[in-house]
Amino acid sequence: MEITRNLYRHRLRSFLAMSAIVIGVMALTTTGALAENFNSLLGGVVQYYRANVQVGPPVGQAASFLPLTKIDEIRQVPEVAVAFPTYDFSAKPGSASVVTFGFPDTIVASDPTEAAWSYLKTSYAQGHAIDADSSGEVVLGSTIDREFNKRIGDTIDLPVKPRDAPADFVNHTFSVVGILNLTRTAPDTFAYINITDGQMLLKDSLPAADRDAIDVTKVAQGIDVYAKSGTPISELDKIADRINSQVPGVRASKPSDLVNSFKQRGAILNAITAAAALLALIIGGLAVVKTTFIAVAERVREIGLKKAAGVGRLKIMGEFLAEATLIGFLGGVIGYGLGALITILANASTPPGQSALFLITPSLTILAIGFATALGAVAGVLPAWRAAHLDPVVALRNE
Repeated sequence: MEITRNLYRHRLRSFLAMSAIVIGVMALTTTGALAENFNSLLGGVVQYYRANVQVGPPVGQAASFLPLTKIDEIRQVPEVAVAFPTYDFSAKPGSASVVTFGFPDTIVASDPTEAAWSYLKTSYAQGHAIDADSSGEVVLGSTIDREFNKRIGDTIDLPVKPRDAPADFVNHTFSVVGILNLTRTAPDTFAYINITDGQMLLKDSLPAADRDAIDVTKVAQGIDVYAKSGTPISELDKIADRINSQVPGVRASKPSDLVNSFKQRGAILNAITAAAALLALIIGGLAVVKTTFIAVAERVREIGLKKAAGVGRLKIMGEFLAEATLIGFLGGVIGYGLGALITILANASTPPGQSALFLITPSLTILAIGFATALGAVAGVLPAWRAAHLDPVVALRNE
């Protein structure tokens, strides 16, 4: 009867220890999935910025545009291969801001041939790229396409007219010629149009009094500058310095500065993930240690009899280690499963037009379950060592 009660108590304590690991690993999985998604977003941005030099108006300059003649000047800078004008606009001007880790819906106007120079590659789920000399065509990212439920051949009015649009608000009808595959980064919420259409939207964005005063076909909001393929980021930094010194009236940003700033943002969520792992270590580890120590205390006589029968220390230690490791493994599997379920349900409830918040990856799966298993094994070492080194004579005498 006493043995049965001890067995029930031991199973209950094992369940409680496993529950502590489940909670810790569930927290690790959800915060880890949040960090993985954020790192995926930033990873795409880093890929883009590490391949080119961003050029814009000098800081403090009243004018917000660059003359297109600056492109020819920039192309004369040593090591510069090509340069492209760029334009971007909010796809939903005046819309209420929503807390999200993704990028806002944006209309991006650029030369279609620029895609060949970028490290951030996209592919097409449907359709094709914008034709070089076309107008009125648009390629939609996967998220913005899902929001507006468009197919190839459909039309979409951009920018989207807000409910409180002013009387002079203007938008235009574009034909959808391509839909991108999911990238889990910026292009998912982008609508890509040609440069001529970007200049048209630029004119629309100007105050009514300035629309005829500024020739939008001769200015750009920014310039993307590329060196030959494979140029390291350190060399791109030098190109940025040369542009600043040789081309007046522009400001070239060092790619390394932009990349490092984005990486620093990702470090915040990685720190949160590490904190969740530490929580799992403290709560789950202490629970396993306590459970295993109590198990040793309740099985002193059993251990003494085994030793008296000639069972070696390594075998006894292995039994307790295996039990602690199993608690960690089962707690890890259950905690990971619950955490993954939470992220799936949260992503499924994400409104159309917003990027998913969570991303489960194979590395996160291995980390969560492997961490819990290792945690159980490590937490069981000291109690197992104590069990293996019990004096059988003293143990039987005390019983």
